[in-house]
Amino acid sequence: MKLISSPLPGVKVLKPFVHQDNRGDFVKSFHVGQLEEHDISLEIKEEFFSYSNTNVIRGFHFQNPPHAHAKLIYCIKGHVLDVVMDLRKTSETYGRCTGIELSDENHYILFIPVGFAHAFASLEENSCLVYKTDAVHVPIADAGILWSSVDFNWPFKNPDISIRDADFEKFSNFESPF
Repeated sequence: MKLISSPLPGVKVLKPFVHQDNRGDFVKSFHVGQLEEHDISLEIKEEFFSYSNTNVIRGFHFQNPPHAHAKLIYCIKGHVLDVVMDLRKTSETYGRCTGIELSDENHYILFIPVGFAHAFASLEENSCLVYKTDAVHVPIADAGILWSSVDFNWPFKNPDISIRDADFEKFSNFESPF
């Protein structure tokens, strides 16, 4: 696994081993030793995936402590603009966002540590993201920030969002637990 970039402190974009031939692609998406080489230690507790249509934005999502979790995310079908926001109060990059394109073509893997919120915009029909987390989902710890209230140039003006995501509080009213 190669480190592509670290756009915010602790956030890492990785390129896994990919073998391509006339049959298709073989991708090694998880290898403990290779992650440790990039200072990523993650004991996977849960894995899930989502499919999203074009013009969908999901997020910003996170879990409050003590149920906060780190994530490994990658796109196995389609193309998304993945967005990460720093929620760590003492961080020099608090409140800053970064966007990383994840696709079934670039095979990038995104590591998001505890203390960050996550969102994405689906740029292609039926885009599929896989999430590996180091803590299980705890519904009462689930939280979020309104996607449109952060300083980020989203690719859509009127996205399709869930009722839950539309009801998240604005970042200007947010009190970070991190």
